[in-house]
Amino acid sequence: MEPRDVLVVLFDGLQSLDLTGPVEVFDGANHGAPGAYRIRTASLDGGPVRTSSGLTLTPDLALADTAPPHTLLVPGGEGTSHPDPRLRTHAPRARRKVSVCSGALLLAEAGLLDGRRATTHWALCDEFAERYPAVRVAPEPIYVRDGDLATSAGVTAGIDLALALVEEDLGRELALAVARHLVVFLRRPGNQTQFSAQLAAQTAQRRPLRDVQQWITENPAADLSVDALAERASLSPRHFARAFREETGMTPGRYVDRVRLEAARRCLEDTADGIEQVARRCGYGTPEAMRRAFLRVLGASPAEYRRRFQPSASCPPAG
Repeated sequence: MEPRDVLVVLFDGLQSLDLTGPVEVFDGANHGAPGAYRIRTASLDGGPVRTSSGLTLTPDLALADTAPPHTLLVPGGEGTSHPDPRLRTHAPRARRKVSVCSGALLLAEAGLLDGRRATTHWALCDEFAERYPAVRVAPEPIYVRDGDLATSAGVTAGIDLALALVEEDLGRELALAVARHLVVFLRRPGNQTQFSAQLAAQTAQRRPLRDVQQWITENPAADLSVDALAERASLSPRHFARAFREETGMTPGRYVDRVRLEAARRCLEDTADGIEQVARRCGYGTPEAMRRAFLRVLGASPAEYRRRFQPSASCPPAG
């Protein structure tokens, strides 16, 4: 089998885990399929680079001296804030272009993402969309495939993307073997969201609002209308809705939607409970309501989502 060349671009200020995570996945695949990948690193001028954490990395060669690789991997990090125009010359030659975290900004700067769907670290998505309006930025998924382009969210999401590429190249069994070897609990599908509701929203400053946030998380099947939540916070519905949005960055309704979706995802991932039972436990009322929420946010039905996971533990108690 002809090896697939994986070329990793190095630059000062890169995030080391953006590099080492995917590289360990490709190297792990070589243990199950010897010679499947030939991994090399290249900096723009062939010289050593210093990562954002202070590690010094010595590349195999200069980017200009490389042949077109099968897979070009562009990590993220602080160094992406000053993109080098030389990447624009070499990146298009690769058969498959892959970025981790803010590495997507370098691909966008090279003009490779115009008219394409892509993602990056959730904290950079607004900036990404503003700087590159021709890119269809998807802030939710942990990774996105669009033809010969693959972009992932922050840091460890690069491992998920690399596992998906190994599965595409060499099959699911080998990808799962690599995941087990790396002690990755479960290979997450690309349309899984980057962050939980608690991370997506800010923590409220006032104690009554913080308590409401916690109560929502613990009771997804309860009455979570604005009126009910306002009463719990001892505020008028209008005052509560305004204060909640000001302090958390999202409306109460959107926060509730995120919490319920997250609770349902955990149930589907961790239990063998029926779809109807999961819908009831997580506050959807009907399986159809949950199905619509999953399709809208994740692009997959609950049943399709579940097929990617193995039941193991438990989910939130019924309200």
